[in-house]
Amino acid sequence: MLPKYNRILLKLSGESLMGDRSFGIAPAMLEQYALDIKTITDLGVQVAIVIGGGNIYRGMNEAETGIERAQGDYMGMLATMINGMALQAALEKAGVNTRLQSAIKMEQVAEPYIRRKAIRHLEKGRVVIFGAGTGNPYFTTDTAGSLRAIEINADVILKGTRVDGIYTADPEKDPTATKFDNLSFSDVIGKGLKVMDMTAFTLCQENDLPIIVFDMNKTGNLLDVVTGKMVGTLVQNPVAVEA
Repeated sequence: MLPKYNRILLKLSGESLMGDRSFGIAPAMLEQYALDIKTITDLGVQVAIVIGGGNIYRGMNEAETGIERAQGDYMGMLATMINGMALQAALEKAGVNTRLQSAIKMEQVAEPYIRRKAIRHLEKGRVVIFGAGTGNPYFTTDTAGSLRAIEINADVILKGTRVDGIYTADPEKDPTATKFDNLSFSDVIGKGLKVMDMTAFTLCQENDLPIIVFDMNKTGNLLDVVTGKMVGTLVQNPVAVEA
């Protein structure tokens, strides 16, 4: 079985780690993700990961909490580091070599983010987890994922969610919603579909970086996506046809 992609950026939401819980980290989800990621590293795929922190802390309304936006965003970055450390532990337990890199200095638990070092780790077969977002407030982990994917020359962003692709509406709320198999970046903007925040989405569009949105919670889906099977929804720029 040959992979379609050599190097991927896997974007995971913090909420996905909750499983059936309403908060925190479900050990069963960590184990499932680690084993799924191992199936593709065993094929020789180079894997980088950006994970959100919404299961631990999500930026809240300043008027309600009294916490200003920048301070709240830094708190969210620390939450992504907790998730990154948990995922690192699960991957190491599964026999996958990993490195955790942080956009904020915390030498005791993670390496500082250095682009060339990250690429070298990937080339040596290590999974690299990027924590603390971009290291700056006012940017989401979606934007961090897009930025890191471009910096490491990833072939594709795989956005793992609880839904098996992009729909005309939220399928959890609207039973008549229909799924798209393929979309262009322009289609997504024109139809007003929600894939990533606009900063992250524009980065991918301008750098010709495809996005695949798929259900990460179904065991085996990650392997299917990486080997080129029709899973989820592919978003990309229109392919130029030679005359």
